[in-house]
Formats: sequence, structure tokens, C-alpha cells
Amino acid sequence: MPSVFVELGSSSYSIDIAWQGLGGLGERLQKMSFNPTALVVTNPLINRHYGHTVLQSLQAAGFRTVIAEIPAGEEIKTLRTAMGLYDRAVELGLDRRSPIFALGGGVVGDITGFIAATYMRGIPFIQLPTTLLAQVDSSVGGKVAVNHPQGKNLIGAFYQPKLVLIDPATLETLPVREWLSGLAEVIKYGVIRDESLFDLLSGTELAALRQDKASLMKIIQKSCAIKAEVVAADEKETGLRMILNFGHTIGHAIESAGAYTKYTHGEAVAIGMAGAAKLAWRIGWCGERVCNAIEKTILRYGLPVRFSGLDTSLVEGRLYHDKKKEGDKIRWVLPKGIGTVDMTTDVPGSAVRAVLAELAG
Repeated sequence: MPSVFVELGSSSYSIDIAWQGLGGLGERLQKMSFNPTALVVTNPLINRHYGHTVLQSLQAAGFRTVIAEIPAGEEIKTLRTAMGLYDRAVELGLDRRSPIFALGGGVVGDITGFIAATYMRGIPFIQLPTTLLAQVDSSVGGKVAVNHPQGKNLIGAFYQPKLVLIDPATLETLPVREWLSGLAEVIKYGVIRDESLFDLLSGTELAALRQDKASLMKIIQKSCAIKAEVVAADEKETGLRMILNFGHTIGHAIESAGAYTKYTHGEAVAIGMAGAAKLAWRIGWCGERVCNAIEKTILRYGLPVRFSGLDTSLVEGRLYHDKKKEGDKIRWVLPKGIGTVDMTTDVPGSAVRAVLAELAG
């Protein structure tokens, strides 16, 4: 069983990657000193596919477990939804040693982690990601949050899980659009840190990747290892960890401008990566070859590199609500080559507007 260790001192944890590993969840937890009352947060579709497996495993290990369903979709990642989950936690009598599980994708992981971080000032949190995006990115690193109408993830915290258990077999029921959303984050890792991963993606077809268990396990492990290394070096995003935001500055603005329903997170990040590459080319940070290679790989998997139906002035305005800005300046993560990025706030507004106009073309 492949695993990746996130080294964070007393907050360290393991990312375990096991095919059909959800059935062994309860056994893994018996080594941890949790109280036996547990809450599993998921959405209706994931509950139908995997809820019984998780529930059965936890109950066999002696946990009194309740499943709480929340609707699917980024638009429900709000304080209103969080309040409903706080109510369930209180009704169950969860205490500071009672675990809460996130069974699902990034939305479930973000809001469950936010509950874990804030209920009784912190209770144990276990990630059970079932989408590729969550498995390679959002389940790792301890960023938990809910959205505000003016921006994504504006209300949140850093709160590390006790365990991340990745079962790649859950991807067999993942819709193609969600597959692509996750691959956008994998492309990101290749651009920012690992040219060999980028080359692997640029030479592989989606159908082949979905059928090749060994390659799939490899890209999940590589992605988690890159993120674990970066998070271990900069847990609270004061320096190096900011490189993980490549593509997310424009991406989050597009998500917000589209009311979190027009584009998936990965689709918006794909457009954001194409935009960041164009911006880097405009200001002389990278050559045309790098910009074209990034766009070509994004297009290879059927991901968008342009947006439509959104007002560019609205997208530009959302950029300035991003939590990553510094004062009145936007902090950009831009490529210098494949496998190398850097950060800057010194980007002319005229260049940003030109790139947004091109992305809307």
C-alpha cells in the first residue's frame, strides 16, 4: 500500500492510498484514541455508492456512527450549511475526541474540515476523498473553509486531518467531467514542481489513464508527495505554499463570477492556468513554447482554456476580493518553465485586462 507522510510535528499524518481501502477504515482507526461516537458527512450520491461500506466498517470497529447528507455543489459550501452540521454534532453529543469524517469531494472535505476546526475549538477530522480532485489536492494540507458571496473560501482555517485515506477504486463511479476537474490539479503539480509528471500527462490519453490502475496510483502518489513536501515546508501559506495557487487566482474569480455553478473548480483552474501562462509570456517570464505547452496539455484532456458568458469586468473585480491579494495588489503565481514557477505582485493592470479579454475571446 503506497503512503505519503506529511511531516508537521505534532500535527503530522499519513496519506494512505489503498485500492478498495474504505472497507478497512475501522481497522485503521482502532490504533487511534477516538471516542466511539462518530459523524460522517457526505452527499446523497456518494452515500449511495460508499456510505454503507464506511458505515459497516466503522460499526464493526465499535463506532456508533451517523451519516449526515448535504447537497452536492460548491454553492452549498456556506455558513448556513455549516450550521445544520453543527446542529447534528450537538444532537449526537460529539465531544473533543469524537471523529468527524469527510466522505466525498472537495466541497464535502472543505465544509467538514471547517466544522471539525470550529466545533468545540477542534475535533478529530478524517478525510475520505472520493474524487480525483480531492484525492490529489483538497484533502491534503489542512485548508478548510466555506464561501462568502463575494469570494471563494474567504471564511476558513488551517486544520490538519488525523488521516487521509484515498481509495482510487471510488473513481470508477466518477463522471468524466469530475475526472477532468481533478486532472487540472494534476497538471498544476507538473507545471509548478515536476516536469516528468507534466510529460507523463502530455503523452497520455484520458481513456488510457482511467483504465491503467498503476499509472493512476502513480499520479495520485506523485501529486500527494508534491503537496506534502510543500505543506511541510510552509503549513500556513506564508511563502512556498503559495505556489500551489497557480491557476487559482483567475480560477477562483471565474468560479465566483459564475456563482459557483457555471464551471467546476478544475475547469476554472484550467482557464486560470492558461491565463497565468499568457500573463507570464506577456511580462517576459516565460517563452511562447512554455505557454503553448501548458495550453496544449490542458486542451488534450478536454479542459477549457477560455470562458464564456461572463462579464470580464466582473471577473476582474472578483480578482480583488481574492484572499491571496496583498493590499491593493494581486499576488500572481506565474510559470518560468515547466516545473518552475515564481510569485510576483508586479504585474501591470493593463496586462491583466488584456489577458482576461483574450480568455473571454
